[in-house]
Order: sequence, then structure tokens, then C-alpha cells
Amino acid sequence: MNFKPTLDFLKKLSRNNNRDWFEKNKTQYLEIKDEFESFVTDVLHEMINFDEALAGLNPKKLIFRIYRDVRFSKDKTPYKTNISAGISPEGKGMGLPGYYFQVEPNNSFVAAGMYHPSPENLVKIRQEIDYSGTRLDSVLKEKQFKKIYGTLWDEDKLKTTPKGYDAEHPHIEYLKLKSFIVTHSFTDAQVLDKKFQKNLLASMAVSKPLNDFLREGLA
Repeated sequence: MNFKPTLDFLKKLSRNNNRDWFEKNKTQYLEIKDEFESFVTDVLHEMINFDEALAGLNPKKLIFRIYRDVRFSKDKTPYKTNISAGISPEGKGMGLPGYYFQVEPNNSFVAAGMYHPSPENLVKIRQEIDYSGTRLDSVLKEKQFKKIYGTLWDEDKLKTTPKGYDAEHPHIEYLKLKSFIVTHSFTDAQVLDKKFQKNLLASMAVSKPLNDFLREGLA
């Protein structure tokens, strides 16, 4: 897929984020959406080669709507300025560990793991870390994983020790987390590169062991 028309459209949308402009340019958006659906279809087909749990998903249902839910937001702009998809064994809802990627001018990235698991699932993941934290360590310290993703996102981690765990636990910093996410950014030039799909898939394949760890904890 050539993402240049997509980036150009999204740049214009960010400057004209209103219904009048969008309706006048909706034909272009629908063309971009159709192309993105084809891209997601191709990506999903390749992903199944390294993550069989994704087999049987409908790629069209993995794409997020461009319309923002502004009911509880101070930002009342009606449209997102990205195009994105979520891919997990249960679809785009990410109720299970999975993958997410978006294309947005100067803010394109891929993510893997689980964002804000339910309280019940958070308990299960912490138990898995308690029992098998050294395995999670190994996943995060694997050379390619560390090169692409660095370490787990920790912006919403607890400042205190979670209930039931000792402050001296060898994996206490993992246990403090409330999300288990890694991210990798792509520049606009990388998105426009012919190898973008290949590089995106390679990045997601590298993150698979993290999803395996989290899924086993939830089993």
C-alpha cells in the first residue's frame, strides 16, 4: 500500500477537523479506508504464520472507526487523525493480549501486549509474574525484542507495592504495572518505504513471546 495519500489526507484533516470539511472529502477517505482494509487483510494473512490464534478473524472488523467518541472528552473534535487496527484472538477489542498499529503523520507506531487488563485479569497476570518472572525477564531482554521495543511501558504503574506482594520481590517493578505494553515508532519516511509492511510484520513477530506469556497467565 502507498501510504502517501493517507498521510496527506490525515494532515489536512488535522487542520480541518470538522464535519463540513470531512463530508466534502469523504470520497477520498473511503478510498483510503478501502486500501487500508486490503493492507490489514494482507498483514493478518501473514501474521497467522507466527500467531495461529489469529486465524478466522475478519480483517474488516479489526479496523477502528475514524469517528471519535466525544461524550466524555474535553476535546470535541469529531475525527481521529490516524487510521488504525487492533488484532487479538478476540478481534480489535484487545480484551486479550494482541497487537495494535496506527498510521498518523509523525505518530505512527506498533504496540503489543495488553492495555489496562480488567481487575480479574490483572490479578492473573501478576500471579504469572510472581511464578514465572524470570521468563518475562528473558522475553524482555532478548536481543531483537530489546532493540525494537526497549522495555515495558510504565507510565501508569503503581507508586506503591501491590496488595499481597513483598516490596523486596525480585520482580516488583513488573508487579507494579497496570498495563503490559511495548511500543515501537515508525517515522513518516519508514511508513512510506516499500518495506513498511515487511518491517511491521517483523516487529509484531518479535513481540509474540510477550503475548504468549500474558495469554498463558490468563489461561
